[in-house]
Amino acid sequence: MLRNLDGAELLTFIVERGLRAGDRLPPLEELSAERGISISKLREQLEVARALGLVEVKPRTGIRVCPYSFLPAVRLSLLYALAQDRRLFDAYSALRNHVEFAFFHEAVALLTAEDHAYLKSLVERAFAKLAEDPPRIPHAEHRELHLTIYRRLNNPFVRGLLEAYWEAYEAEGLSVFSDYDYLHEVWMHHQAIVNAITNGDVDTAYQWLVRHTGLLQQHPRARAGAVAEEAHQPAVV
Repeated sequence: MLRNLDGAELLTFIVERGLRAGDRLPPLEELSAERGISISKLREQLEVARALGLVEVKPRTGIRVCPYSFLPAVRLSLLYALAQDRRLFDAYSALRNHVEFAFFHEAVALLTAEDHAYLKSLVERAFAKLAEDPPRIPHAEHRELHLTIYRRLNNPFVRGLLEAYWEAYEAEGLSVFSDYDYLHEVWMHHQAIVNAITNGDVDTAYQWLVRHTGLLQQHPRARAGAVAEEAHQPAVV
């Protein structure tokens, strides 16, 4: 399959040799002689592979294969798109929402008792931050709570899409929104989702998630021109 892609000789070598995460590649000089490709072209391909998170290059350890993650490729493309047109965050936000909805029941079924306890602790930490004087924004807890729900899915593409959303969310400055009443309501929704999950009532948890996605449409945005975190929610079922 990769053989049909122009400039993919380095990745083709990794696949053909069956190299896995942590395996070391030969020096570029050796690869150049073996594959009949100039070192300059291999360097270009190496930089692309590094940008995609497929390999890493370190002094003394050389070139090594990285564990596969969809995030680097999505993040690079998404942040470039937002730099061109910030309104595209709406489109990506809609995609993220539908991915969360589509995989929610499957993801929740995989969560362990340990995960349930962790989700509860995130809610407690968030409310504790909001109760401080002055209140602190529980953004780290917000991101972690959503990603934790989907952490057990054996699907790197779903995880990569969801992780990239939070990279864009932070790049758009939405993590610094400090309206206390809004944040308190957000975390009331999170608490309801987590309580339903831990009680084994996944359908109710899903309904709360859907309500949560419409929350930003009812409040001022984080800043002028910022777009909603969650949009285009489906009907509650």
